[in-house]
Amino acid sequence: MPPLLPNIQSPQDLKGLSVPELNQLAAEIRQAICSVVAQRSAHFASNLGVVELTLALHSVFDFSYDRLIWDVGHQSYPHKLVTGRYPQFSTIRTRGGLMGYPNPEESIYDLFMTGHAGCSISSALGLRCGDDLLRVINEAAEDEPRRHVVAVIGDGSFTSGVVFEGLNHLGELRKNITVILNDNKMAICPRVGSFGQYLDSLRMNPFYTEMKADLKQMVQNIPVVGKGIRSKFHDLKMAFKACVSGGMLFEELGIRYIGPVDGHDIRQMQKFLRMARQFKCPVLLHVLTQKGHGFTPAEEDPASYHAPNPAMVQGVTLPECETKPDHSYTALASEKIRELMERDPHVVVITAAMCQGNKLELIRKEFPDRFFDVGICESHAVVLASGMAKAGLRPVVDIYSTFLQRAFDHIFQEVSLQNLPVTLLMDRAGLVGADGPTHHGAYDLAYLRIFPNLTITAPCDEYDLNGLLELAVTHTGPVTIRYSKTQAPKITGVERQPVRLGKCEILQAGTPGGGLILATGVQAAEALEAVRQRGDRSITVVNLRFLKPLDEETLLPLIRQSAWTLTVEEGCRIGGAGSAVLEMANDAQDLHPEDWPTSPRIIRLGIPDRFIQHATRAEQLAEVGLDASGILAAIEKLSG
Repeated sequence: MPPLLPNIQSPQDLKGLSVPELNQLAAEIRQAICSVVAQRSAHFASNLGVVELTLALHSVFDFSYDRLIWDVGHQSYPHKLVTGRYPQFSTIRTRGGLMGYPNPEESIYDLFMTGHAGCSISSALGLRCGDDLLRVINEAAEDEPRRHVVAVIGDGSFTSGVVFEGLNHLGELRKNITVILNDNKMAICPRVGSFGQYLDSLRMNPFYTEMKADLKQMVQNIPVVGKGIRSKFHDLKMAFKACVSGGMLFEELGIRYIGPVDGHDIRQMQKFLRMARQFKCPVLLHVLTQKGHGFTPAEEDPASYHAPNPAMVQGVTLPECETKPDHSYTALASEKIRELMERDPHVVVITAAMCQGNKLELIRKEFPDRFFDVGICESHAVVLASGMAKAGLRPVVDIYSTFLQRAFDHIFQEVSLQNLPVTLLMDRAGLVGADGPTHHGAYDLAYLRIFPNLTITAPCDEYDLNGLLELAVTHTGPVTIRYSKTQAPKITGVERQPVRLGKCEILQAGTPGGGLILATGVQAAEALEAVRQRGDRSITVVNLRFLKPLDEETLLPLIRQSAWTLTVEEGCRIGGAGSAVLEMANDAQDLHPEDWPTSPRIIRLGIPDRFIQHATRAEQLAEVGLDASGILAAIEKLSG
């Protein structure tokens, strides 16, 4: 049979395909995904698991009119392939190419640029309410077709608190939304929590939906007494549910439950999607899939194949394709935390479904009683830490910067306001490369600086990271440590200064009247490299280390005596480290104007006020002028 995928220009082309043809198309989609992931790291196992589900959805619904939301969105590659983007698919996650997540700028079939978990049900309910109200406003005719609204959410995402907020409201409003629970028993790592155990109990009763339908038909067909029995059918059905499943959580919330259904059987999926489409109430369709389906290594180890090294997909074994030692901030942080846990039994670690991403597997294995994976529940992670700290422990909360944003209120209320000794590790701070704008950790400095009691730090290398972690787990209040998604640099030719609370470090002492660079995190090494490339010993280079409190005692005299000051940070310019320096200098001028005969010239380098699109991290840093070449160009301009 000739290839089908190159001829799929829109989902309408799926409507006339037979189930055998759809199965062939599924195989071609998997091959296309394998071909791309063999070239560059991309989300892999999650996409292989939803191929048949995607084809069933697009063959039953018309999402040019109906509504479809992918929760998280990293599993949207098959969706992109059947919505007209096959010719561009080889460009996915490259600069100027397709995004690795849904993107409304790419297609009418992408409604939201999703990238964080748990939001799909609330978004879908908002769409349903909006569509219903607009029908009234526009006086739509009764026979005008209503849009169907579908949200696809994984069992890993389902533990998010916002999911239950959405379900609670959905059950009250009784809007006809179809929620597809894509149950593959995984988040990135194996899912955690009692809700997963509840889903496992539902897996044990795969015949519930079919038996319920058969029972209803049987009762209706009973002559004479059938009408009377039908009036008692609801009670019979509820008793039946209690017997086979111990009670149906979703139906008690007012949401019709269907399933479990084999998510790799296209014919069966089509059948149950059509069934769900007919209901006038909210429906949850429980679909069982296998993460990595169709690629044996990914089936056996879906965590490692979530976003694998391309060589792993090419058939090269992991030890052969790992040629560089891991000196990343992430790996170094994990090693240091493990050392601290060995030394102090009060140190505990909390993460939010990112055990593998934060390289905490060894800690989980060696300290199972002091390691807590809460699932995709960042707010809960921070509040849990506050309780542990209040009890006398030293909790370390290890979460990506972009995801810690979800716990903003609890950092304020339960940690900063209480002045509790909680350490917040913000991995992937700054620009993160191919994941793009949904995952950049660009805003943490700006939103954390506003909280009293909070100490904010950024290590420039391994030496700093170790010292700041040592300080954090002994400090009397909350401490945040942010670091980039990169290998930690090695700073040479500098006599290092010990880490002390609120003190910066001078990496190169310039001369009075020369320039001054105040750099944050890994950009301190980039700034030092830029100055060395220029061969300019008149410029002072400072590793800030602490963004709050700033080292006013050291920094203010340097700013006063310098011809110019350049702040450099891998974070948003608005409200970030540069803003903190400006505020410090302005306050000092107001208090002691006699010390400032002229206003200092302070220029800020950072991430501009726009979303930086997906590319390699090196391309992104060059785009915003935060690599050594960009910093050097800024120095040349200021010096000129």
